[in-house]
Amino acid sequence: MTRALIAMSGGVDSSLAAKIMSERGYDCVGCTMKLFSNEDIEGKEEPSDTSGTDRASDSISGAVKEPRTCCSLDDVEDARSVCMHLGIPYHVFNFKDEFREKVIGKFVDCYEHGRTPNPCIDCNRYLKFGKLYERAQILGCDVIVTGHYARIEERDGVFHLRKALDESKDQSYVLYALTQEQLAHTVFPLGDLKKTEVREQAKDAGMINASKRESQDICFVPDGDYVSFLRRYTGHEYPSGDFVDKEGHVLGTHKGIVAYTPGQRRGLGLALPAPMYVSRLDVENNRVILVYEEDLKANETIVDDVNWISGVVPAEPLRVQAKVRYRQKEQWATVYPLPEDEDPVTDDSGTRVKRNRVRLVFDEPLRAITPGQAAVFYDGDEVLGGGTILE
Repeated sequence: MTRALIAMSGGVDSSLAAKIMSERGYDCVGCTMKLFSNEDIEGKEEPSDTSGTDRASDSISGAVKEPRTCCSLDDVEDARSVCMHLGIPYHVFNFKDEFREKVIGKFVDCYEHGRTPNPCIDCNRYLKFGKLYERAQILGCDVIVTGHYARIEERDGVFHLRKALDESKDQSYVLYALTQEQLAHTVFPLGDLKKTEVREQAKDAGMINASKRESQDICFVPDGDYVSFLRRYTGHEYPSGDFVDKEGHVLGTHKGIVAYTPGQRRGLGLALPAPMYVSRLDVENNRVILVYEEDLKANETIVDDVNWISGVVPAEPLRVQAKVRYRQKEQWATVYPLPEDEDPVTDDSGTRVKRNRVRLVFDEPLRAITPGQAAVFYDGDEVLGGGTILE
């Protein structure tokens, strides 16, 4: 019997994924990754545990207490409850150190260097399909399973990552870093379902979390105020500086460079004759460069640390559809692999390191291509790969 390790957040998606895999005859093991403690990010104690009786009665009455963030005790208890309901074992894995280094650390570093990170991509890359995959092998599991909305298809021994049938829930953008080995040992049971169908099936199965709300994007910033999080987490104060236009004329004073991201218009606190937008963050001089909307567009960028899902790096320019943010519609573009002499990277010792960078040129200019975000390449509904926008 094939053994499956189910990554369970306590939400309805991963819970139904566990149910589906059990019904398919897999030997299932449920688990939750403990990534941080609420006191780590809020400076407060975690809420005290509640009894299973109180939790169940809340569910029956429709008054389920909503968690402040993932990794709470309520989320763990919801995942445990579903596993008990399904009759499968359940574990909690402590990955806090790895999460702090690979996700929160990178999140902080990006903002402090004028980039805009996507921590969900890093969590998938290093935790869900990295650290958890290693744990699955130790436990003798053949596959790992998540509640992501995406599909995996094998053709002629090659694994292909495709969009979910429900494009409104599609999460293929944040999965571009998956490799052939990972795809060969991963199952996405929800890829063919709509979100409404997921909730209906969970409700019919009597799951405690069938109506639970969606989790927020940045799990470790529960109130959405990432600037306050950065100050609290690092102990740093980010000094004010100048807003300037593209000619360098001072337009006003900003509140700390980490508070701004390319394309931003609201919250600048300036009285200007016409709307202006953040174009670039000059970290070295602590300046925020503002431009008018017509100057915000560009049609090309350099993409770093590119992963090609097939494992084959194109030798020639490749026509793709690409997008540079999660909710954006794909746009036609050409990927130009950079020759090694145009891709110089050295490590701390001065040794040359081969990195996979490309030049991405769009047919039409796009608004606010943002360093730190992901550029993901598609062929129809298939993800070819992607990387991090460098400039």
